[in-house]
Amino acid sequence: MLGFHHVAIIASDYQRSRHFYVDVLGFPVLAENFRAERDSWKCDLKVGDAQIELFSFPAAPPRISRPEACGLRHLAFRIQDISAVVQHLERHGVESEPVRTDPYTGRLFTFFSDPDGLPLELYQV
Repeated sequence: MLGFHHVAIIASDYQRSRHFYVDVLGFPVLAENFRAERDSWKCDLKVGDAQIELFSFPAAPPRISRPEACGLRHLAFRIQDISAVVQHLERHGVESEPVRTDPYTGRLFTFFSDPDGLPLELYQV
């Protein structure tokens, strides 16, 4: 295996989540298509060497994130300056947890959530 190609996310409110991932987090749009046969949007976002596929589906059920359930736990984004990114999120009304230090690597990290409560992590490299 060569690495991740993409991670797929289903949004409850496509425009709100598109704004969050594109305008707040700054991921460039590679392609965006409305699939009329599914009444669904699909937006491919560039995230480093991989992509996020952002979808909308009518009446998609909510996913349980807390308490932690089995399955995908969170997505973690590599960043260079955690303080700058946390301040950027705060300017956009996005709250994050206090910054912590990974006891095994000594790296700084924190968590925040997307508009649907999907846990996201910032990990300073």
